[in-house]
Amino acid sequence: MIGLDTDILVRYLTQDEPRQSAAASQLIENHCSPSTPGHISQIVLCELIWVLGRAYGYEKPQLIHLLEQLLITAELDIEGEELAWKALTVWRDGPADFSDYLLTLSNQAAGCERTYSFDSRLARHPDVFQPE
Repeated sequence: MIGLDTDILVRYLTQDEPRQSAAASQLIENHCSPSTPGHISQIVLCELIWVLGRAYGYEKPQLIHLLEQLLITAELDIEGEELAWKALTVWRDGPADFSDYLLTLSNQAAGCERTYSFDSRLARHPDVFQPE
């Protein structure tokens, strides 16, 4: 298994820089298979969604579709895949960012009773609280 960084995935998905895009495509297509998948950490997954949304202007429906495709791709191994699916489900209708929901669910999985944040959009989630 190989690990994939955000920049590799961005080049592969956007094909926006000819030399790096070709190298990323060759790497993924030649080294990622169902028997030896490319690993995507939760950090990279969050960075990828942020970069594509902020720097590339992808809209939320496009990002949701992209996440679904990444999560079902046999050639990729997503760290905490079950949590990523849960975060995606909450994010579909939620006002906060995907990374915020993934963080909240990761905290719950780690045994945290609640998560605190100053993010008012995230605080709409029933398990997130704002400090007094």
